[in-house]
Amino acid sequence: MDMLRPIKATVLTGLLALVSPAFAQDTGQPRAAAGSPNATSTIDGRQLPSPPPAFGGVIKEQALQSEPWWPPRVTPPDGAPNVLLILTDDAGFGVPSTFGGVIPTETMDSLAAEGLRFTNIHSTALCSPTRAALITGRNHHSVGFGVISEQSTGYPGYNSIITRDKATIGRVLLENGYATSWFGKDHNVPAFQSSQAGPFDLWPTGLGFEYFYGFVGGDANQWQPNLYRNTTPIYPFDGNPEWNLVTAMADDAIAHITDLHQIAPDKPFFVKYAPGATHAPHHPTKEWVDKIAAMDLFDNGYEALRQTIFENQKKLGLVPQDAKLAPWPADKLKPWDQLTETEKKLFIRQVEVFAAYAAYSDHEIGRVIQAIDDLGKLDNTLIIYINGDNGTSAEGGPMGTPNEVAWFNGVAEMPAETQMKWYDVWGTEETYNHMSAGWSWAFDTPFDYFKQNANRLGGIRQNMVVSWPQKITDKGGRRDQFMHVIDVMPTILEAAGLEAPLEVDGILQSPIEGTSFAYTFDKANADAPSRHRTQYFEMMGQWALYHDGWLLSTKVNRMPWETPGKPNPDPLNNQVLELYDLTKDINQTTDVAAQHAEKVEELKAIFIEEAKKYQIFPMDASVTTRLAQPRPNITAGRDEFVYTRPMTGLPQGDSPSILNSSYTITAEIDVPEGGAEGMILTSGGRFGGYGFYLKDGKPVFLWNMVNLERIAWEGPDVLAPGKHTVAFDFEYEGLGAATLAFGSASGLGKGGTGTLMVDGKPVASKEMKHTLPMILQWDEAFDIGSDTLTGVNDADYKPPFPLTAKLEKLTIKVNRPKLSDADIAKLKDAMLKASD
Repeated sequence: MDMLRPIKATVLTGLLALVSPAFAQDTGQPRAAAGSPNATSTIDGRQLPSPPPAFGGVIKEQALQSEPWWPPRVTPPDGAPNVLLILTDDAGFGVPSTFGGVIPTETMDSLAAEGLRFTNIHSTALCSPTRAALITGRNHHSVGFGVISEQSTGYPGYNSIITRDKATIGRVLLENGYATSWFGKDHNVPAFQSSQAGPFDLWPTGLGFEYFYGFVGGDANQWQPNLYRNTTPIYPFDGNPEWNLVTAMADDAIAHITDLHQIAPDKPFFVKYAPGATHAPHHPTKEWVDKIAAMDLFDNGYEALRQTIFENQKKLGLVPQDAKLAPWPADKLKPWDQLTETEKKLFIRQVEVFAAYAAYSDHEIGRVIQAIDDLGKLDNTLIIYINGDNGTSAEGGPMGTPNEVAWFNGVAEMPAETQMKWYDVWGTEETYNHMSAGWSWAFDTPFDYFKQNANRLGGIRQNMVVSWPQKITDKGGRRDQFMHVIDVMPTILEAAGLEAPLEVDGILQSPIEGTSFAYTFDKANADAPSRHRTQYFEMMGQWALYHDGWLLSTKVNRMPWETPGKPNPDPLNNQVLELYDLTKDINQTTDVAAQHAEKVEELKAIFIEEAKKYQIFPMDASVTTRLAQPRPNITAGRDEFVYTRPMTGLPQGDSPSILNSSYTITAEIDVPEGGAEGMILTSGGRFGGYGFYLKDGKPVFLWNMVNLERIAWEGPDVLAPGKHTVAFDFEYEGLGAATLAFGSASGLGKGGTGTLMVDGKPVASKEMKHTLPMILQWDEAFDIGSDTLTGVNDADYKPPFPLTAKLEKLTIKVNRPKLSDADIAKLKDAMLKASD
């Protein structure tokens, strides 16, 4: 390897000589006396960290004859703006009032009035892939995020690992003198690297963000989140039932920005602000729910809402007057006039809570912006406010759900009568709620379909507002050029007068794949052609290609709440292809593939080239079954786990999985005089998981089946003082996750028999007809000795429920099913038949 260093150095030197800092406003010379304590310098930024400057003072044998010289502090070019990058979650084009929606988003409205509205920016159709693309300026497969990390597989485009040749916007700005921070959702830590054992190089603090306050994973209970400050779990909500993360993260961001200003007022900041809203669970405060409910926005149903939004968009000039909507998908989403009165009542409650969540989040964003204004920094702050990392989510299914974890485990359509049990507490800590997909279809107006649909604009078309008072003079203007989230990083760099680095930490960087849209800030370029001409889209086998106004896309073959038993084995070719001329048909209502067969072939060939270039292959059409795939976490390859002291906060992705397996959990405890109670072991929480605990002195093992049913084994006798061994043994009857290698989920979620034992003797035995097939509640932890966040059974205990017996040893043994030759032959035969 050492032999390559001179070659690499020569290549880098040549590259550096070819590139000039096109936007730098500084020559790189110190701005104060060279070597003085307050000397600063702007670097060219092409090699990061910048090589240390040569000592410019004088060194003699005596200090009195020597001259000190301090290396200059690195600062961005003169005039480089502060940057506030805002990204909301699961929000389609028709959500904000700024773009024709009925939900009041006053902050976005006011920014649009002072800045620019962008109508044609695109996402990847799913959460963490969009976020990875946003912070790296590269396509999501290029940075390992072809899907979310919880679905990652062992291929470069899908392993959820942002490699070191693709430095983030945070890292680049940090090395160029910015203060960098990240608030809210972080869905880019690999699920198998999210524990206290690290590594932490793919956490925000390892990706160039000096400060992180938020949660790790796809979503979080906003009342009791799995919250971190940097890499340390924190629990500010304990004992404070009114606490909500939406407000708390605004408070923390305001405090952080204010502290930076007080300490170093001339140092620019970069803040990535990513609220959990409006991803499920929808958790606004009661104040906001009451405010939205009083507006009666949704009483006429989702079809009427869709039409209202569409007419608003026509009035705003966002869609042509002769534009039309695609037909309502009545075969998938029951028309409003066919719903029962109970369903209508429930659905209105669902959407009012969603709308309150969106309005509440926008209001809190406004508080952060107001704080920047109060510090006198707003004029030179570039604010990029993107509505949604994908289209509105339909993962609540046609009926919505009080518990999104249920959907991930196959419970897709819970009857309204069952859901009404939670009607009065919808949106509180007692629900992990989502709304009917009928509302989601409406909120993606003028487009159709949803999050996950990379082949439909409803899944990938977002909108955005940009404000920069000092530079953008076309106040209230609109920009319609085609853009993608990969364009944001190069835009920020251009605004700051910085080049993308060629080398970071000695590693040559892959090129930025996005295209800066800073040219659109100039009013003279309001109608300039888009500089981003070609863009692929792919998500779980659904794909599309945009090129110069044309959109080639696969025909939708499943709704997001539908999980095919047999995924499409050839998603590249086994598809119906549709073609749309977006210059005449902005929302994919007229398929012209039959009239332009040559264009279809041309664009498919371009897609294949893009797929090869950006690591899309091998394409995979599987959906929830990917959740059960093996990954290289710290438990991989192990079947026995031993613990000798209490421990809490171990994330699901790095904890022992007992799903779809036989297992034995054994606890050796010492009960004190007077008896004992408390949690021995739990994984998950109120919305799905298990717990092994002492209740009133008796051992209990309980499975929480996504908050719909609880199956418990309880010992008949109180444990006497002294040493005891309590154990739970489960014999699984299915083939297990190994069937996934053959494209089959048949081994998942099967039943088995559980037996509770005390000191080697069975005390309770019970059959479970079904088990959880995919996942426990992901924002909860694996805890030993107490229970963090929510409990698996509120009727039995309230967290933290510490164990008052002494835990001497806890052992978990997992016996994962092994396929026989006959099993393998049968699965292979089924896979071949599915491919025919």
